[in-house]
Amino acid sequence: MQAVQTRNRIKLPQRPRQYRFALTPLADAMFQLLVFFMLSANLTPYSLLSLRAGAVAGGATDQTGTAEDEADPRALSPGETAIWSISRESIVASGQRFGFDALPRLTQAIERAGTARVLLVTRPDAQVQGIVSVLEALAANGITDVQLASSGGGSNE
Repeated sequence: MQAVQTRNRIKLPQRPRQYRFALTPLADAMFQLLVFFMLSANLTPYSLLSLRAGAVAGGATDQTGTAEDEADPRALSPGETAIWSISRESIVASGQRFGFDALPRLTQAIERAGTARVLLVTRPDAQVQGIVSVLEALAANGITDVQLASSGGGSNE
């Protein structure tokens, strides 16, 4: 009798399995990666770069017509200052365009010439990493008197 009852059972319809893509584990993994990279990033070299304000000597006068560089000992003298223009892909020094791979030669050349100061003019497309690379190359050759200026214009040289 039991064998007959098992044959006549009605089978219930089975739902098809639905697979869903859960975003919660993905978000958790992304936050873990974010925290990992934030904690492992080495920000110390950027904090060691000291920057200060200054002016180019003979470049600005106050309202009385006297030059401000007489009162400001940090003012740059144009004769002893190298002026470099930095963009995304190159550095313009003495009217010539160089790639970032030429930085060691450029810094050695101005060190041999006895130039103690560098005015670094940044173009609108200049990247922070390029500026940091230039500052590190200059500091490696003992040139620590560097001033930054923005070109303000949108055109490239």
